Amino acid sequence: MEEQITHKNRGKVVSVRSSIVDAQFLHRLPALHNVLQCGEKKDVYLEVVSLLDSETVRCIALSPTQGLSRGAVIVDLESPIRIPVGKELLGRVFNIFGETIDRKEPLRISERRSIHQTPIPIAKRMATSEIFTTGIKAIDILSPLEKGGKAGLFGGAGVGKTVLIMEMIHNMVSEYEGVSIFCGIGERVREAEELYRELKETQVLENTVSVFGQMNEQPGARFRVGHTALTMAEYFRDDARQDVLLLIDNIFRFIQSGAEVSGLMGRLPSRVGYQPTLATELAELEERICNTSSGAITSIQAVYVPADDFTDPAAVHTFTHLSASIVLSRKRASQGLYPAIDPLQSGSKMLSPQVVGERHYRLAQEIRKTLAQYEELKDIIAMLGLEELSQEDQNTVHRARKLERFLTQPFFVTEQFTNKKGKLVHLQDALNGCEKILNDELADYPEKAFYMIGVIDEVEKHDDT
Repeated sequence: MEEQITHKNRGKVVSVRSSIVDAQFLHRLPALHNVLQCGEKKDVYLEVVSLLDSETVRCIALSPTQGLSRGAVIVDLESPIRIPVGKELLGRVFNIFGETIDRKEPLRISERRSIHQTPIPIAKRMATSEIFTTGIKAIDILSPLEKGGKAGLFGGAGVGKTVLIMEMIHNMVSEYEGVSIFCGIGERVREAEELYRELKETQVLENTVSVFGQMNEQPGARFRVGHTALTMAEYFRDDARQDVLLLIDNIFRFIQSGAEVSGLMGRLPSRVGYQPTLATELAELEERICNTSSGAITSIQAVYVPADDFTDPAAVHTFTHLSASIVLSRKRASQGLYPAIDPLQSGSKMLSPQVVGERHYRLAQEIRKTLAQYEELKDIIAMLGLEELSQEDQNTVHRARKLERFLTQPFFVTEQFTNKKGKLVHLQDALNGCEKILNDELADYPEKAFYMIGVIDEVEKHDDT
C-alpha cells in the first residue's frame, strides 16, 4: 500500500485483540471497507468492517499487528483497498494490496481500482450457454464446463486438485488466446513457489497473473485476496475484452478465513462453527464471476471437503453456485486412475442435448450407465469371481474397466514425475474413443492398452508383449 498520510481524519486505537482492532474517531467516522493505517513504521493496515457507535469502528487487520498499542495514532486513508490493473500485470505475482512479491522491478501503473465492485446486473449478462473445453477427457465428456460459469473441484487432501488446476492453466494458453489468473487463498508458501516455477518451466507465466494470500498471513488478508484477483479478472474481461480463466485454490480457505474473522469479531457461530454470514460472503465473491458481451470469466475452484463429508455447510453452500462439479475420489487415486475424477459423482448442468448435442449426451449417459452397473457388480465379483456372472454382465465389466482406463490421461505438468508425455485430447477424439469401447470394437485389446493414453488410436499401437 503505497499511500502517503496526508489526510486530516485521524483517530486513536482503543483496543487490540489478535487481528481485531477498535479505533475511535472524534471528528468523522471512516466509511465501511475503508483502509486505515497505523503503527510506528506506518506498516499496519486495517479494514473497517463494522461501526460500533457514533465514534468507534471495528477493523480487521490486513497485516501483522505486532507492536500496536492502545492510544496509537490511526489514519483513515479514505478509500478501500485499491489495486493496480492493466496488461502490465501479466507474468507477475501479487499480494492482497496489488504489490509485486516476485522480487522483480516494481510496476508503474497509473490506474487503480477498488477491490469492492458490484456484480454485473443480470440484464447485461449473456444468456447463451457455451462449452469451455479443457482438453481433459474425463471433464469434457462427463462434466463439461460452462464458458463464463463456475466449476468446483471437490476432494480431500492429496487427491490431485492443484495438479488438475495447473494442467488447465497449461491448456488454456495452448488452446485459447486468453489470460489465466491464479488466486491462492491460504496457499502454503511451498505450493506457491512450486506453482511459480512450474508456470515458468511450461512457458505459460507470461499469460498468467498470480495473486496469493498465504496461509501464514492474517485472516483478513486471506478473506480479501479473492476480491483482489476478481478485480484484476474484471479488467481483462471488460477493458481488454479477453476471456479469463480464474483459478481459485482453495475456496474452502476463503470460507475458513471468514469464520476466523467472524469468531474474532465475537459473532455467534452457526452450524458446525461456521460464521452466520457464510452464504452472503460467498455470494459477494461468486456473483462477480460471469459472462458478458465483452468476454467471460470462467472460474475453476478447488474445494477442500472436510473429512470427505459432502454435507459440510462449506461444501453445500459452494455447490449452489456451481454449473459443474468435478469430484475427486481417493479410492480412484489409490488405484492409480489419474486424474482421479469420480465419473458417477461428478456432473454438469451443461450436459443436456440442447447444449452439447444429441451424440455427446447419449454417449455420456451410456458411459455412466456402464460404470454404474460395474459398481453394482463389484460385490458379486469379490465374493464369487468374474466367471460366475452372465456373459452380458461380463461384457459390461470389461467395457467399464476399459472406459475407466481410457478416461485416465498423462498431464503436461507431471511429465517429470511420470516420464509420460502430456496429452491434450480434443472433445471429438475423446467421444470417438468412448464410442468404440462401448461398441466392443476394441474388445480384443488388453485393459492396460487403454491406460494413460491420449486418443484411442494409440491402443492399436500397443505392443502386447
